Formats: sequence, C-alpha cells, structure tokens
Amino acid sequence: MCSACGVPTHVPEPGETIAPPRKFAALYNKDCRPYLFGAALAMMADNIEHVITYWVLWEKFQSPALTGFEVISHWVPFLLFSVYFGGLADRHDCRRIIQAAQVLFMAVSVAWGVLIVTDTLQVWSACVLLILHGCAGAIWGPGEQLMLHDFVEPAELPSAVRLNATFRSLGILFGPVVGSALLLGLGPVAGIFVNVAFYLPLTIFLFRTKFTGHTRDGGIIRRPRVGLLDSVRVLREVSANPTMVGMIILAGLGAFFVGASLQSSMPIFAQDLGAGNAGTAYGVLLFANGAGGVIGGILLEATGRIKPSVPAAVVSTVIYGISSLFFAMTASYPLAVILLVVGGVANLASMSIGQTVVQLLAKPEERGRVIGVYNVSANGLRAGSGFTVGLLGSAVGVHWSLGLSAAALTVGTGIAGWYSLWGRRARQARDQLHQVD
Repeated sequence: MCSACGVPTHVPEPGETIAPPRKFAALYNKDCRPYLFGAALAMMADNIEHVITYWVLWEKFQSPALTGFEVISHWVPFLLFSVYFGGLADRHDCRRIIQAAQVLFMAVSVAWGVLIVTDTLQVWSACVLLILHGCAGAIWGPGEQLMLHDFVEPAELPSAVRLNATFRSLGILFGPVVGSALLLGLGPVAGIFVNVAFYLPLTIFLFRTKFTGHTRDGGIIRRPRVGLLDSVRVLREVSANPTMVGMIILAGLGAFFVGASLQSSMPIFAQDLGAGNAGTAYGVLLFANGAGGVIGGILLEATGRIKPSVPAAVVSTVIYGISSLFFAMTASYPLAVILLVVGGVANLASMSIGQTVVQLLAKPEERGRVIGVYNVSANGLRAGSGFTVGLLGSAVGVHWSLGLSAAALTVGTGIAGWYSLWGRRARQARDQLHQVD
C-alpha cells in the first residue's frame, strides 16, 4: 500500500527486484494498442458529429435554447445513468457493452443523415438524437475503463489510463478539423454518413480480443443488480475510503466549476483578446486547449515521474484552476495561448491520476459501479459548468464568471486534498489502535 496515496502496490519478496514499468507501456500491449487507436477514431467521430449537426441545427432553427440543450444533453446522461451503466459493466461482457455504445453512435449518425436529406428534421427529433448520443457516451465510459484494467498489469494501468486520455484528446483535437473538412467538402449529408465509418475499427477489434473486462479477475461473477437510483448507495459504500472519495470530489470540482464552459465561451475570449482576425484567434485558442491534453499525456508518459497519488492529483488540479483563472483575467493573446496549453496538460494529469487511483482502490466486484460514480462526478457535473460560468457570466461577464469559478476550483481542490490525506491518516491511526487492542 503506497503511503502517499493508499494505492495498493506489489510488495517484493526478499531478493526480488521489480523493474519499473516501461514508458508508453500500454502501446507495447498487443491488445491495448489497437483499442487506443480505435477509441481515438471513435472520439474523433463523436466530435465530427458535433461539428456537422450543430451547424445544421443552427442554420435550420437559429435557436439559442437548442444550442444550450446541445451541451446539457451531452452530459446529463452521465449524471443520471453512469452508475447504472457501471453496474452493467460489472455484470456483463464489456466488449459487448462498448459495441452497443458504438452501434448507438452509428445509428444516431445515420438518423441525422436521413432526417437532413429528407428535410424532416424537427426540434423534438433533434432533441431525441442529442440525448441518445449522450447516452452512448455514458454507456461507453465504465466498460472502457474495465477493459483497460483487463488489458494491462496493475503496474501498467497508469500508462493505459493516461494514454487512453491522450488518444481521446487527439480525437477531440482532430474532430473539428476533419468535421469541418467533411462539412465543406462533402456537405452535411454525405459527411455524416462517412462519419459512421470511423466507429467501425473499434467495433470490429472488440470481436477479436479475448479480454472481456473481467479476465484478470477470474471472469464474470454473479453480482447484485444495480438500479438507476443507486448512486447514493454506491457512494456510501466507498465513503469509508477517504482517498477514493477525495479523487471523486476532485473530479467533480473540475467538471462543475470549469468543465465544458471553457470551450463554449472561447469565441468571446477570442473576440475580446483582439488578436487580429477573431476567427483565426478562435481556432488557435481551441487548438491550444486541445493540444495541451495531448502534450500533457506525452510528457507524463515519457518522463514517468508523476505517480498516481493524492498530492499529484491535488497539485495538477490546482495548476488547472490557477491557469484558468489567469486565462480569464489576461489581456495578452500569446499569454492566453500558453495558459491554455498549461491548463490542458494539468487537466489531463489530474483526470488520469484520479481515474487510476479510483480503479486501483476499487474492489473487483464493484469496480464498474465505482467508475460509474466517478463518471457522474467527472463528466455528469460538466452540465453544471453552464450555470457556474454561463448564467453567472450573463450577470457579471464571462471573464469574471470564469475567474471566480476557477478560484472556487482552486480553493475547493485544497479542501478536498486535505480531507483525503487527513482522512487516510486518521483511518491508519484507528487501524493501529485496533491492532494494539
């Protein structure tokens, strides 16, 4: 057990030497490597669909309310159903669960194409498709993390989680580029149909791999069913571990206070920073925000210096909060670009560390549900960033609202980190007292 974070570690036998995990270890794994590339393509397809459909919806309906619903519908399924989908991942073959999510993604893309080409798209049908798209992402999440846990040895799990986040960031980074090219070159109908193909590599690979998400745990075992309202009960079960709770809270703070609002408010910052052409400035800022995640993953993997621990998660989240705060306040365009890259690096570090710690601490029989709770916090609470930055921004301005939200994230992170470390030490002290008695 790691004294810094309470994460289980292997204790060597006398005379045994343990080689440190290889850098980019997950890329050497013949099963994990194709999954990473397939997940990157699927995430790129996810973002391509956003580019094409959001443009079509705005051109057709010119509805700011629908624009807001696009963000809400993407994240609320994570908030409501992540624990339930985590329970499904605990009880079933994760290959089939992820394939079901990919099929749902593809079906939604095809439905968009049919409605657009027949000119029968209406607001209600658009809302249904947006919700189904969000549900597909929520279904995918827990099963994916169980598959990563199954592909690699525990010592290489940090590499798998970190590289998966990096490859997803690559998909997010190139999705808008490829989506814009498809939209301009082929048009929305042909573009959305072509997009279906990007989901196929991951779907086909999952027919070929032997890992189910449960192979290293001895296979799928009988587990209790999980209801839709089980989040509170599952959280109560893990509340005895302050380290795990601290990581879940930490992820929720970042999602709630900054979350998706930074990207959605980027056009305002591009215009206010006044760096020549606002469109070009907007593109550079978006690229910097996405590139930070890619650079962060590569740097963390190449150096191997940052281990999955509570202090590392706290420090990286604080850096994310501080960089977001200074980005909100700066009037310098070059500095804003640098701060976005730094923030992207820190955010990827924070999320990958927190995800790894939670997975290592979770019991095998409840790992999917615990990951579901983590996804409720890390992804579901992103819907709240529309209130913390969006609604507050309408009252005091986006710069002030993001700055105040980033400051709240920084302070909250310090409190959550103190709780996690203090709670772990208090529990260790109680255990020692029980041993003495």
